[in-house]
Amino acid sequence: MLKIAWSEIYNHPLPDGHRFPMEKYDLLPEQLLYEGTATDDNFFKPRKLTEREIVSTHHPEYWKKLKTLSLTRKEERRSGFPLSELIVEREVTINAGTIQAADYALEYGVAMNIAGGTHHAYTDRAEGFCFLNDIAIAANYLLNANKVKQILVVDLDVHQGNGTAQIFQDDNRVFTFSMHGTKNYPLHKEQSDLDIGLLDNTDDKEYLEILDFHFKRLIDSVKPDFIFFQSGVDVLATDKLGRLGLTIEGCKQRDKLVLKTAYNNCIPLMASMGGGYSEKIKDIIEAHANTYRLAQEIYF
Repeated sequence: MLKIAWSEIYNHPLPDGHRFPMEKYDLLPEQLLYEGTATDDNFFKPRKLTEREIVSTHHPEYWKKLKTLSLTRKEERRSGFPLSELIVEREVTINAGTIQAADYALEYGVAMNIAGGTHHAYTDRAEGFCFLNDIAIAANYLLNANKVKQILVVDLDVHQGNGTAQIFQDDNRVFTFSMHGTKNYPLHKEQSDLDIGLLDNTDDKEYLEILDFHFKRLIDSVKPDFIFFQSGVDVLATDKLGRLGLTIEGCKQRDKLVLKTAYNNCIPLMASMGGGYSEKIKDIIEAHANTYRLAQEIYF
């Protein structure tokens, strides 16, 4: 069964009406239920993250600043959100969802989180709307519990997974692969184990050829027994922040390549949704929904 983490807090409004960062967190599960891709049984509400799970990845002093709401103004501005108890509660909920989804992936082959993909969070600071790094926290959870030995992070968001790269820069149990817009945020890129920078307006054909070439070789060389997939849909040509040139069909074929390869190689995969900022919300929902449709088609 495809298990999907979701909570009302994913899109809970702040006092000023701002959301995190848009309504897709409510509309996506509604669409999946409406079309029959998922039923209520597919969804689970995440627990809260424990402090032990947090400080296995993030510096204790940084976590103390978060939970006591004592980031400096500069640190808060870098995060992109005004810090609040609600923000912290949302972060620990999303991160726990990714941990639980990782366990479900071990059981069923694949699992997903409607939110997550918070790959800009460093060990000691927030960046780019990311306070805690859910992929890193879940990866360390699996490793510390001896549930897996070798992890491959496949980050296909249009923005480099700079925080994830920094967190695992000295840990050879986690191979970080980021394929992103070379001229896009962040201006300063960290060094992943493999970075593929793409030029503006890269189209479906070029994108898929590059991904196919590198991803399948990583399966052979890294020999992962678990994959974390950051499946951001900000690679679309319609994305306000993306600058790449993929169509919705191209994005779907991207996800099919990743999911099918993991399935064929019997490697459990957990997917976080990552970014998506197209002008039309229907484009965002359609591109994200394709990831779930493919998971049901390939695995179940």
